[in-house]
Amino acid sequence: MRAAVGGPTEAPFVDIQGLTVTFTGGRKPVQAVGGVDLQVRRGEVVALIGESGSGKSVTLRSLLRLHPPRRTQIGGRMLVGGQDVLALPPAQLADYRGRVASMIFQEPLLALDPVYTVGAQIVESIRRHEDVSRDAARARALELFERVRIPSPARRLDAYPHEMSGGMRQRAMIALALACRPQLLLADEPTTALDATVQIQVLLLLRELQRELGLAVVFVTHDIGAAVEVADRIAVMYAGRIVEEGPARVLIREPRHPYTMALLQSRAHGAMAKGGRLATIPGAPPDLAALPPGCAFAERCALAADACHQTRPELIPLAPDHGARCLRTDATAPRAAA
Repeated sequence: MRAAVGGPTEAPFVDIQGLTVTFTGGRKPVQAVGGVDLQVRRGEVVALIGESGSGKSVTLRSLLRLHPPRRTQIGGRMLVGGQDVLALPPAQLADYRGRVASMIFQEPLLALDPVYTVGAQIVESIRRHEDVSRDAARARALELFERVRIPSPARRLDAYPHEMSGGMRQRAMIALALACRPQLLLADEPTTALDATVQIQVLLLLRELQRELGLAVVFVTHDIGAAVEVADRIAVMYAGRIVEEGPARVLIREPRHPYTMALLQSRAHGAMAKGGRLATIPGAPPDLAALPPGCAFAERCALAADACHQTRPELIPLAPDHGARCLRTDATAPRAAA
């Protein structure tokens, strides 16, 4: 039975329970996601953070069923707007993608078709889901380009992806994702390939559009600073499981899982001495094809006890809407001032 973290009683728009994703195409099965529970309410942004290989993008893509079905086994339950995503037949799944849930991919140059103009791709997406004329669809595409603040939007509609800068392509990708007025927006590290200035612009734009349109958003990133800027809640993933979850401000100020604490300590910070060395997390993430019997982080954790190597921890509620999957939350609790 999954442990619940207290919080608002509003029914979640996204309700993931016990999600498992196992890839079977290699020499041995690899369980990339091992029992994820995640809820996202309407108008809320939830960020998934963690090291590469922790299962963030796999979880995100599962919400659109983008993994190759012949080489992927998905278990658990995923409800989006009351629809059981795993039970959708192909025709309904095609309607669900783009109309109910849509994705901003990490690298738009690879996600956009290079042989069609960006405007033509947006028009095609709109007409696939709605019975509108080509002129009406193009008018909406132009409106979207204006909304995401692409310069000379009418001219850029007829540009090919390679003719646009990285920041402009990312804005076009956002416009495409919003073209059919989805209720759930999935963002897979949308600022990774951009320079710092453009990253900030795109993050602020995403947050502005999310509030304006009332979207539920799941935002995948390895950048904790970006998560704090965009997210209402943060879920920290490690070895295919969520190890800590809570309101962004609470989790940043009072992390309770040793992995979350290590991630925060390993980033450049304003208080860090000039020329000082960044803290690092020792070791490496475990082999997902042969996970240890206990806590997956135990081998890298300075607080690990004998029980941590033997018992897989359940989620422990710590405060309203805040929980950690750790046996040593007693050692990570904030100390009272003397």
